[in-house]
Amino acid sequence: MVFSSFSFLFYFLPVFLLVYFLVPAICRNAVLFGASLLFYFYGVREHPWYMLLIFASVGINYTTARFIAGCRQESWRRVWLSVGMTWNIGCLFVFKYLDFLSTNLNALLDRTEIDISIPAVNLVLPIGISFYTFQISSYLIDVYRRKIPVEQSVLRLGTYLCMFPQLIAGPIVTYSQVQERLGFRIHSCENVEEGFREFTIGLALKVLIANRVGNLWTQVGTIGFESISSPLAWLGIAAFTFQIYFDFYGYSLMAKGLGQIMGFEFPDNFQKPYMARSMTEFWRRWHMTLGGWFREYIYIPLGGNRRHPYRNLFLVWMLTGLWHGASWNFVLWGFLLFLLLLLEKKGLAKAFDRYPVAGHLYMLAVIPLSWLVFAVTDLRQLVVYLSRLFPFFAQPGGNGNVFQGDFAKYAEAYFLPLTAAIFCCTGIPRKLYEKGKYTFWVTAGLLILFWACVYCMYMGLDDPFLYYQF
Repeated sequence: MVFSSFSFLFYFLPVFLLVYFLVPAICRNAVLFGASLLFYFYGVREHPWYMLLIFASVGINYTTARFIAGCRQESWRRVWLSVGMTWNIGCLFVFKYLDFLSTNLNALLDRTEIDISIPAVNLVLPIGISFYTFQISSYLIDVYRRKIPVEQSVLRLGTYLCMFPQLIAGPIVTYSQVQERLGFRIHSCENVEEGFREFTIGLALKVLIANRVGNLWTQVGTIGFESISSPLAWLGIAAFTFQIYFDFYGYSLMAKGLGQIMGFEFPDNFQKPYMARSMTEFWRRWHMTLGGWFREYIYIPLGGNRRHPYRNLFLVWMLTGLWHGASWNFVLWGFLLFLLLLLEKKGLAKAFDRYPVAGHLYMLAVIPLSWLVFAVTDLRQLVVYLSRLFPFFAQPGGNGNVFQGDFAKYAEAYFLPLTAAIFCCTGIPRKLYEKGKYTFWVTAGLLILFWACVYCMYMGLDDPFLYYQF
């Protein structure tokens, strides 16, 4: 079930909110936990036994955290932490990376005379497993570090892990950020109104921009990379660049709005990333909760900037690439980002700070090229697309059957959503919104946006969120 669907907007959400606000405050965690399980079950209904993973994650992490908190000997605390983390990371590995590993091992074995073949498991990836694995792992590690007290209530821990607004695609929320609100939270008409406003803005970004420009990227793939002109190739990757941003940013705003309605304050996940002047700055503004997780639980424990900083940076970006998917293009994507960040640490970023225009021009090229490596999982097709972007590097006679008027055709067809995407990347719409937030015209504008989204969904523009696959 996606937020941008009739089943969520007009069935699940109204019924949930009615029950949630009618029951006594002491019962609201139970209602939220139960509704979150129903929400997740709807997503995995074709593989219902995946519900056992959620229950097991709650039970195993609840139990191991209690043992960690109850042990005085450090050695036993480490043992129980290892038990919990083995379960968390082990599940993620089995479902997400086991077939990737077996496929590559088989490829290596084929080059030898060893007659062994490792069978593929072909498991379907449980929705949101990368997100909730990181989330519950942060809780376990924080209990081990004595950063937070262990949770005594299995219901509150289950509510934290399974909260449907951010269960599937984040933001990644640490337990310390919501612990107080799980015990007591204030509900008010102002919070509910503010939450619905944020939800509507996120819905509009998803349905009216991300889905529309994403359709252009889909059409480029349908045509075939060999058959597109260079201008259309640049337009296509620009479309994906906008799609992934407004898709994920829209989801994060919707999640934050839903949390606010229920009395929670989820962290911001984006801060105008496409206005950054370097890739270093970009990744401080993009998917900030994931970056914060890697910094807090991987980079700093490895030594951070104090000990082997380049090694630590390399490991973090290799893990970041693999976290996004079990494919070599994600490994390549992480490695390329590591190289760019390393160059910026060596002085390139300081140059862009002195000359901001140069920094923005640099990012204008680097951002879509980095997303190209992310978007195209087939490395051969990636090479083909690069040859379309840079035809002077292509081999003679490799142009394929290209329709020379394709750029004009698609630029005209997608002019409005692409223009809206560029404008919304600047942050100007948010400033205008904040300035006149409670005026009649802004409120009326939000209502118009909401019903425009409903109309588009009725017409079939309710695509799943890109980050659901991670």
